[in-house]
Amino acid sequence: MSDCEWMFGDAASGSVGFTELAHLNPLRWSGPTSFEKAIHDLEEALKKGSRPILVKVPAGVSTTSQRCETIEQAIAYLQGEDPAELVRKQDAGRNEHVAVNFPPRTSANDAAARANKNELLDVLSEVKTRVQDKLGIVDFPMPQFVLIGSQSVGKSRLVESFAGEQFNFISGTLGSRRPTVLEFRNVATATESKWSVLDTQTNQWQHHPTQQVMEIVGEAHNKLGHSVSAEAIHVRVESNKCVDMQIVDLPGYRGFAQNESGKLLAQQIEQLNMSFLCDPRNVILCVEESGDAANLSSLRRVTDCDPQYQRTILVRNKLDKYYDDLSSDNVNKWLEGYGDLPKNLTKFAMTLPHWSEGAPPPAKLSEMRDEMDRKDLNKMAQLGANKKFLGMVGYGNFAAYMEMRTERMFVEAIGPVLTKLRDLEQSMDQREHELKDELEDSDPHQMLATVRACGMSFANCLTHVMEGFIRSDINRMTLDDELREFHRYQQQIGEADSFLALPSEDFGSLDDYVEYLRSHIRVPAFEVAINGGAQFRRLMYEVETFLRFSEIGIETKKRDVLQSFGISMNSVTWREVVVKLLNHDAHLPLQKRVQYVGMRVKWFFEQQKAPIVQFMKSLKGSPDEKIYSVLYSKHAKMIEENATIRKLLFDTYDGVVQRQLNQFVELFRSTLHATFSNPWVFLKKTSARLDDDDYASECLLPSLDDTKARIPQEIQGRTGIDRTVTKWLYDIPTEAHRIDEAVDQVQLLVLKVYSHIRSQVCDQVELFAESFFKLPLLRRLEEDMIKVELSAVDKEGYRVRREKLSREGAANQQALKEVRECLKVLSTFALKHASA
Repeated sequence: MSDCEWMFGDAASGSVGFTELAHLNPLRWSGPTSFEKAIHDLEEALKKGSRPILVKVPAGVSTTSQRCETIEQAIAYLQGEDPAELVRKQDAGRNEHVAVNFPPRTSANDAAARANKNELLDVLSEVKTRVQDKLGIVDFPMPQFVLIGSQSVGKSRLVESFAGEQFNFISGTLGSRRPTVLEFRNVATATESKWSVLDTQTNQWQHHPTQQVMEIVGEAHNKLGHSVSAEAIHVRVESNKCVDMQIVDLPGYRGFAQNESGKLLAQQIEQLNMSFLCDPRNVILCVEESGDAANLSSLRRVTDCDPQYQRTILVRNKLDKYYDDLSSDNVNKWLEGYGDLPKNLTKFAMTLPHWSEGAPPPAKLSEMRDEMDRKDLNKMAQLGANKKFLGMVGYGNFAAYMEMRTERMFVEAIGPVLTKLRDLEQSMDQREHELKDELEDSDPHQMLATVRACGMSFANCLTHVMEGFIRSDINRMTLDDELREFHRYQQQIGEADSFLALPSEDFGSLDDYVEYLRSHIRVPAFEVAINGGAQFRRLMYEVETFLRFSEIGIETKKRDVLQSFGISMNSVTWREVVVKLLNHDAHLPLQKRVQYVGMRVKWFFEQQKAPIVQFMKSLKGSPDEKIYSVLYSKHAKMIEENATIRKLLFDTYDGVVQRQLNQFVELFRSTLHATFSNPWVFLKKTSARLDDDDYASECLLPSLDDTKARIPQEIQGRTGIDRTVTKWLYDIPTEAHRIDEAVDQVQLLVLKVYSHIRSQVCDQVELFAESFFKLPLLRRLEEDMIKVELSAVDKEGYRVRREKLSREGAANQQALKEVRECLKVLSTFALKHASA
């Protein structure tokens, strides 16, 4: 019963009747809250008048609500159910006699309860030490108390009060510089205290005399010099004067530094402590000096990590210094914080043992602790402190609350800890098998075959990615992002000046070209982030647009026409002159833009490496797992984790892509040369006909006579453009005095022929990219992966990798052993106490 919740009981009444189910609406309830806050909220509501109240203890949908007809009844009910109030009531005569007594534990039931509690704390402490601290499992669900405070506020005295005896860790003038984990165990039968330090090498507690423990702890701090460390030192105290709890004592905050090294040390302590404060598993014990509640420096540091103070406990020390400032008029307001402390903040005020500096303690610390507690309670009672606030006074109330909260926290942690241990066992067991498999695959006699097998899987999966992989989310880009990334890539590799970045000089920048594609061309899926085959199809649309900007950049001049004729005007025909002019420079604009097309396609395929690995990896446990090879996910893991394999495969892949780029550009260049060498062949249009009437008619296989009749028609039909060009050539004058007119007509004819060739090439650019680039890449990549060879450097990389795997395997086996032992201990404890 660590929390409660409430709602107004009359919210469930309605004239129509459907609001009678309002109590089932979770939005009507206050939500889980502490008893103290719920009582405070009800007291505020009472100022506006009493109403029926529904209360749940503990909070939750499965808890039956308790109806109270008035707010006063609800407050009384919550006070009766408050665990902290119950603890205070169990301290017989505390409010009348205002004294703290630690009676001997003679009851058999009480001794059994104490033994169970100690066993619980020991078990979970062992699990925490072995799994969280030793193995470095940072997200382990183990709660703990962390103690913070500035120097000289009494933080060390609070730790001594927990132990029930005075001691002093010899940490030098610089104070503590690392966390000190202190485990306190109350052993009723102990006649003297027993101090132990955890040996991090053997993971065993080593018993030492108290003074030697002080020296060991002091040396652990002093050897750090002017630096700090997050590595904790563990100390256990067993005594009949101890409370049952565990805390992490953090270095005290420094108020003033005289030099730079001191400032640096203070900053490091701030950072170290903040890492503990921001951990949601930690309950914060914040020690401040009693006084003005508005000037609590350590509490202000907590606000950033725990703004609602749900896991913060404020301890205001040195209460006796302010006895004279308190009166019956202000004692309750002072204990509550005069409005400067949040009402939901758990807080205690007390006086811890103190004596003159340099003098020995006048009595045993446990006796002084009890005496101070009695004085605090007597003084506050004499001043007329409210019963509710009186429970916040004195070390006795604080110790009782801490024991109760410690036990509650640890009991609540058993379930999550068991779950986490089982998850760790499963993941470590799986990792053990993976390491074993990879060690076998990296055997010197098997490693080449392993690399090639991974390469073949990688090559096969490129096809699947190009076919469309819906779950892929790596390297997805809009066309805008894609073009900008492509241009950045060209600048990085130093080729930005060697290829045509923009399709025309009329575009002032890449932004202009992108806006043209978006607003005028309206490229399909322009704003959609895609990858794989879908991205390739969009890329083809963009490069076709780029290619269509090809124009003959040089005007055909009279000199060029005359030069093409040679010696005599009658030596060559106008047809041959046009071919010479086209061959001279007309093909250059297309060649430059074809280079751009090839670079875009190459860059696209280079970006598919990560999606390919993601596809292979994502098959594990997916609905598609049975459709593809079981080796894909295994090989993906090896590619991710083995740098040697990854480099070999990626280098081979990039090499194949570069080879296909070279072949693509060379084949395209050859095609253009052949086209411009004899453009008249390229001008012949297709002889096929596709009419709507043909589609609707009945489909019959042609007879021999039909075929004989069709062929002459097709041959004659394809010469349509050729006849037109021949007519244009015939109309060009050949007389010398009409050379200017002939030049104009030749220039016009050259432009018309070039325009037709450009249209034909652009219409077929996707076919060229498929035929000269994509299909050869998909078909030959696996062949190249089979030919991968290991160099001496690669073999050395494999040797280093095997050594790393061996070390990781040994560490994983040791960690798995630790987890299984902890799981066995905790499961046995849970079963034993569940059956009891």
